[in-house]
Amino acid sequence: MGTSAKRGVLDQVTASVKSSQIWRSIFRHGYPDTPLNQSLIMMGNVFLHLHPVKVSRQAMRITYTWCLGGISFFLFLVLTITGVFLMFYYIPADQQAYGNIQTIQSAIAFGAITRNMHRWAAHLMVISVSLHMIRVFYHGAYKPPREFNWVVGVVLFLLTLLLSFTGYLLPWDQIGVLAIQVGSNMANYAPVIGDAVHRTLIGGLDQYPTQNTLIRFYTLHVLFLPLVAAVFMAVHFWRIRKDGGEAGPPPPSRSEVELNEAP
Repeated sequence: MGTSAKRGVLDQVTASVKSSQIWRSIFRHGYPDTPLNQSLIMMGNVFLHLHPVKVSRQAMRITYTWCLGGISFFLFLVLTITGVFLMFYYIPADQQAYGNIQTIQSAIAFGAITRNMHRWAAHLMVISVSLHMIRVFYHGAYKPPREFNWVVGVVLFLLTLLLSFTGYLLPWDQIGVLAIQVGSNMANYAPVIGDAVHRTLIGGLDQYPTQNTLIRFYTLHVLFLPLVAAVFMAVHFWRIRKDGGEAGPPPPSRSEVELNEAP
């Protein structure tokens, strides 16, 4: 075998070793065909690590959870994607905001459907999160050891409402301006901190929304609140894993146990 042929074989072997090393650097464990490999893959993946390794089969029934938590997270992703699209064309200025919305609706490719998806996803997320909270409370999933995750869920519910509230002003139409004026004036009636909260929302001493109000609501809606919600969602998913998955169905009552034990 000549020198060139040996060099070609050596290059092929080197390339094969390098590709194997790259493959192992990405996929550090074997195929999940054994319980050990399944556990190693779950613990070594940043996304799968948020999910519990084992869950109760009864707790995963569609008729038990109705997948309300997953639907809420999916709607949050839809809102994020469509919101980024709208940010390319929206200008948070009181003289241009309403015109931008009209331009998005009529002159931008896929603008109307994207804006409608964003608006309806926001409405549906409020509904799905509310139903999720009701389902969790009804099934007693707020009890120990899940009381901390219940508090995290309450914070996420409040963040969902705040996201919807801050986004209501951004079109800068009459109904949005009047609604925010009423909502911000309600803060005045809070004891001690009412006036400070009102000034923070409005952005000054005015009694009605101004340019300062619009830029504050825009910053809260597209930056601060989504980032805080994403952090709390990660904690929420992580706590589900640490608490052993979703809470299973409540235990049978004493009468049901006695009925089943009866001959």
